[in-house]
Amino acid sequence: MNILVVGAGAWGTALAVNACTRHSVTLWARKPAHVMAMLAARENAAYLPGIALPMQLSLSDQTDLAQLAGQHDLLVIATPMSGLRASLQVLSDQTAPVVWLCKGFEQALGAISVASGPTIGLLGHEVMHSVAPNVLGGVLSGPSFAQEVAHNAPTAVVAASPHAAVTQALVEAFHSDHLRVYANADWAGVEVGGAVKNVLAIATGLCDGLSLGLNARAALITRGLREMSRLGVALGGHTETFMGLSGLGDLVLTATGDLSRNRQVGVGLAQGLSLEAVLAKLGHVAEGVYSARTVVSRAQALGVDMPIASAVVDLLDGHITPRAAVVKLMQREPTAEV
Repeated sequence: MNILVVGAGAWGTALAVNACTRHSVTLWARKPAHVMAMLAARENAAYLPGIALPMQLSLSDQTDLAQLAGQHDLLVIATPMSGLRASLQVLSDQTAPVVWLCKGFEQALGAISVASGPTIGLLGHEVMHSVAPNVLGGVLSGPSFAQEVAHNAPTAVVAASPHAAVTQALVEAFHSDHLRVYANADWAGVEVGGAVKNVLAIATGLCDGLSLGLNARAALITRGLREMSRLGVALGGHTETFMGLSGLGDLVLTATGDLSRNRQVGVGLAQGLSLEAVLAKLGHVAEGVYSARTVVSRAQALGVDMPIASAVVDLLDGHITPRAAVVKLMQREPTAEV
């Protein structure tokens, strides 16, 4: 199989490295200087340092991305969520499956309106429907740190699409002795899980940064999963999806793993750093920061209660201190566990 990975960030590079020993894989980067640096060092020092790029992995900065894509059997968009719309527009006429790795909601700015309502941020498959409705689309998601995938550490992810041909292509491309790929038709549920877990990881990082204890962490993850499920079902997802890899699995990893950038945002805020300082220290995108407001705005539009996510937005906007956010959540009125 000929695979094109569009975007040479950490996750795209890790997946390309993982697959290039079994398939013909090209890793495409937008900036020629980035490609030249990778060619010279056979390493993506900017995003995945310490991982050798196998000689069989091709690197490209070809200007005509659509022409390059036409030579491949599977197209994988590995940009941040902010780059998905533009990438799909370029690839909108392709007949090969087009899948994306990004997790989150598109920011509301520039997004289309949903059901003639107010302009809001969209999930990946909603972006696809608006700019590339004819492509065979899908998403690859689940609990997967790039460094571990690049090191062939045992990992399981989920390939989601309503098109069986797309999930089958993803299984054929990436399933191996080190990486298990499960198929799922519920791409709405899978995408909500991938988006909301980033926001909840900020909250869990805050909890740990304030040294609130393991009881608090367990409660936050559990109640956060309920918030995720409520929003996901309201957006067309299936309840059982949130007990799987893209829901519970990715939430546990992102909320507790020290490699999680979103968790590090919460820890940094708990330590008294400004949001700007935390993001500058990270040096890479933390999608939860950009998705949190859209998560809450979509929940509010649907009448879905998401107190943890709402507290994260108040914290990110500077309307509340870390400790005040915890007090606000603990002082909510008693309710049934639903």
